[in-house]
Amino acid sequence: MKQRLQRFWWAVLGLILFAPSLALAAGGGGAPIVIVADTRKLDGIMAWWANMYNESHMQFAILTIIIIPVTGVIFGILADLVMGWIGIDLKNRDLAEH
Repeated sequence: MKQRLQRFWWAVLGLILFAPSLALAAGGGGAPIVIVADTRKLDGIMAWWANMYNESHMQFAILTIIIIPVTGVIFGILADLVMGWIGIDLKNRDLAEH
């Protein structure tokens, strides 16, 4: 039983590793896909952002990774300020259950 199960897992592993190459061997493939942003009707920062996407996906990804947490911190600080103005104090709170 152990031998059959081991043979089965080796067959599964072989299919996972070699099935994509067998499928790709069937033909020459199609034309490569070009992914670009349409910048014809954009201006300002939206045009800059789309042009950066078109020119370098790596720079676009790095800038996006930097901008998302910075935006989260800014929104968090703004939310803290607004809650402080309306009287919600989360820094010095007492548990209401006890």
